[in-house]
Amino acid sequence: MSEAVRTDSAPAPVGSYPHARRVGNLLFLSGIGPRNPVDDSIAGNEYFADGRVRKYDIEAQARAVFANVRAVLEASGAAWEDLIDVTVYLTDMARDFKAYNRVWGEHFPDPAAAPCRTTLGITALPTPIAIELKCVAAIKE
Repeated sequence: MSEAVRTDSAPAPVGSYPHARRVGNLLFLSGIGPRNPVDDSIAGNEYFADGRVRKYDIEAQARAVFANVRAVLEASGAAWEDLIDVTVYLTDMARDFKAYNRVWGEHFPDPAAAPCRTTLGITALPTPIAIELKCVAAIKE
């Protein structure tokens, strides 16, 4: 049996799915981006008058996505330290990987205690964001 989790503390999913699903002591988070849960704004984005993204700040987006992941973890009864695996999607690996890695290091200063991580370069995400995380946590009973 599994339990779906939704929270107002994280941005609403952009489709018909939960923020997370718990199965036993494992928690699987749906892809989470840096949108603001209150107004759907995107940290670090600047737009042209026609709504296209003019430029973005990957460090601001990375900090926002980590805050959103933390909100879903907490709503699920998990903690930051419970993360065991993170898949990172970047829309511009060449431009953003180094800056993202710095922010990762701020949030996980001890590599031995950090979750496993895979980082992928992709062409686009479903909203005008430059980063999305897919996470798995192990909840302590």
